[in-house]
Amino acid sequence: MPNDAPGAHHSPDSPSGSALPTSGAARPADAVLIDKYGRQVTYLRLSITDRCDFRCRYCMAEEMEFLPRAQVLTLEECLRLASAFVELGVSKLRITGGEPLVRRNAIWLLERLTHLPGLRELVMTTNGSQLARFAPALRAAGVRRINISLDTLRAERFRRITRVGDLSRVLAGIAAARTAGFERLKINTVLLRGVNDDEICDLVRFAIAQEVDIAFIEQMPFGELGQSRRASFLSSDEALALLRADFVLVPSAESTGGPARYWRIPGQATRVGFIAPHSHNFCAACNRVRVSARGELFPCLGSNDAVHLLPLLRAHPADDAPVRAAIAQGMGFKPKGHEFGHRLDAPHLVRFMSMTGG
Repeated sequence: MPNDAPGAHHSPDSPSGSALPTSGAARPADAVLIDKYGRQVTYLRLSITDRCDFRCRYCMAEEMEFLPRAQVLTLEECLRLASAFVELGVSKLRITGGEPLVRRNAIWLLERLTHLPGLRELVMTTNGSQLARFAPALRAAGVRRINISLDTLRAERFRRITRVGDLSRVLAGIAAARTAGFERLKINTVLLRGVNDDEICDLVRFAIAQEVDIAFIEQMPFGELGQSRRASFLSSDEALALLRADFVLVPSAESTGGPARYWRIPGQATRVGFIAPHSHNFCAACNRVRVSARGELFPCLGSNDAVHLLPLLRAHPADDAPVRAAIAQGMGFKPKGHEFGHRLDAPHLVRFMSMTGG
């Protein structure tokens, strides 16, 4: 279900709007998250819901079984976790889902996250379906940048990919986000051979016309066992070759703090990025971890290893020290790299992407 009005001043998980209990501990100067390979984690992707108003074929099943409410982080717990991570040196926070804007009163959370001492950047990934309604409130809450998923510009194809989505709502959401004045907007497009590979150039032209960035993402091996990705996999190198037939592309050293490698089109503001976990492994510089909507800390997207933080939050409602300790210990599970490149036929990860967090 959609959110309540964005102007609400209390969390639906805490009707009284009371302040959150905290340990009150000051952050030590050396409180940072370092894994065993010397990489510092400064970027958290926090899922606030596993629910979504789309059913994208590469992300979830058509008939999904979503988590019971009791197994999902409350908004207060999301705030506690984010605060713990920021105290440990995280400076960039991306709110994801499912679709984060279907979470009731998500604006309440964003308004509080933006004021966490030490957090430099609050951003969001969304499917765009709710942006026409929420873009102004998101900007007012302190969200600096938004990534918007868009895999096609054709309405019928959009419906086939998302199973239930309406392209016109997403396009209206992009227009609303542009009007709201975010620092930067980016379109995320999953590369799908035989599905949208004939639109790659059109999508870049759309991004140029809208004055937004675009990133093409190689399909990742999530889903049920036996579900092959090989037939639909399209590499970033193939996509780049298709684009070079129509555009001059100049490599850029720019970064937004994530895994995308960017190219510039001379004379245009739009940046064209590629996220290539299969063909161009970016693990050596990985600076991020994920937390799912049920409080599972995944140090690596390509691993099933997780640290369960929700039980600690609920066992210690007035003390975040045990949670911070568990987060720090979880860095020991962060592998040197993922194994996506060898897992196109039988996914290594049997959970759906919507369960992990976008």
